[in-house]
Amino acid sequence: MRAAAPGQSALLLLDVVAALVRRKVDYAVIGALAASVHGVVRASLDADAVVSLSPREASDLDRAFKSAGFTTALRMGDQDDPIPALLAVSDSHGNRVDLLLGLRGLEPEAFSRVIDVPFQGETLRIIGREDFIAMKVFAGGPQDLTDARRAIESDGRALDTNLLRRLAKAYGGAASDALEKLLRD
Repeated sequence: MRAAAPGQSALLLLDVVAALVRRKVDYAVIGALAASVHGVVRASLDADAVVSLSPREASDLDRAFKSAGFTTALRMGDQDDPIPALLAVSDSHGNRVDLLLGLRGLEPEAFSRVIDVPFQGETLRIIGREDFIAMKVFAGGPQDLTDARRAIESDGRALDTNLLRRLAKAYGGAASDALEKLLRD
């Protein structure tokens, strides 16, 4: 375990990612760490990733983390929940990584659009900018929309607006409408 104190969830994420890589599980870091890559720096006490796992595989992963000395909580969503399941992994210092086991509307191809970012001698797979923005407009909260707006504005590279519109549409009409408002402003 790399984390030696509270406030080191990014180090715990490295341990979690190592386990995912060993099991050949597709993942993409999301949340505040992804936001920082896309030009939106803000504090967070946990780390988040979306993974491509079935509920059975999630149970196996849950057991593996427990046997490695981590505390876990596996929560299954109901059919109306946009997150089918969530595996929370924490250490003895209170650091936490939330693994979202999918997200309604997320294209499987999102895992092929990740950005590899070096961190502490390892490589983290960060969700791509268009996928990040689409996820944020889907979440729809004030901070999420601010993150999306800043990600749109912060990068000098061309934004693939056709891809972005298609991704937002997959999350539903409200996400698509929110995106169009951000693009107009």
